[in-house]
Amino acid sequence: MRFEDKVCVVTGASRGIGKAIALALAREGAHVVVTARSSEESPTKLPGTIEETARLIQGMGRRALAVPCNVADEAQVEELARRTLEEFGRVDILINNAGVSYPAPFLETPIRRWDLVMNVNLRGTVLCSMAFLPRMVEQGQGKIINVSSGAVNAEMAAQVGLLSYSVAKAAIEQLTRGLAVELAPKGVAVNCLRIDMSVVTEGWTYLNPHRDYSDWEKPETVADATLWLAAQDTSFTGRVLSVTEIVQRLQQGSS
Repeated sequence: MRFEDKVCVVTGASRGIGKAIALALAREGAHVVVTARSSEESPTKLPGTIEETARLIQGMGRRALAVPCNVADEAQVEELARRTLEEFGRVDILINNAGVSYPAPFLETPIRRWDLVMNVNLRGTVLCSMAFLPRMVEQGQGKIINVSSGAVNAEMAAQVGLLSYSVAKAAIEQLTRGLAVELAPKGVAVNCLRIDMSVVTEGWTYLNPHRDYSDWEKPETVADATLWLAAQDTSFTGRVLSVTEIVQRLQQGSS
């Protein structure tokens, strides 16, 4: 088990890619803090809650803590960090996965929707990193994995109306590189996983129920890539790697 007794925090883990990452970490021995906005007390239209994910992890014999959190809200993120450290006393890996998009041409994007995309994707990544980094630095080790997207390709983003999402994800990649330089002397690695393929999730199928998803990847493919990145030594930092690149490494048996 590559992550035996490691404490991992996964944002956006009530469903989809975040849920797959949380379960994969638990299968590899980790204890997982599961956080998202969707909880049993505050469900959304989409299936899945943090409590459901937590119960699956506990069924594997690992500890799980479900904490509802809007990552764009500073007070809620601070409470997430407080409860994590109160429960486990440490944090080893933070996966900044939570994200939203608002598909629309730029001129048809209300500023409140632009702000929402920026706040959840970029501000959320910043707030969660700020909340957990002090303990990682105190420990002398830690890993952060930020999640980006193939939508950083500006031409592709403009074609499908994802400019706000593209801008947020491009900023996350630059944040990753800058944080890695700053934190390398402190034993903390910061890397970014770029999801460069179509992945079928509950959100996509809910919004597009009649689409053919037979050639789309499963969330577990992204989870496998995430675990490979999380398993690297802390000297492996400042990288922006696509899921496709990591899958190729795995197929070649590279570590």
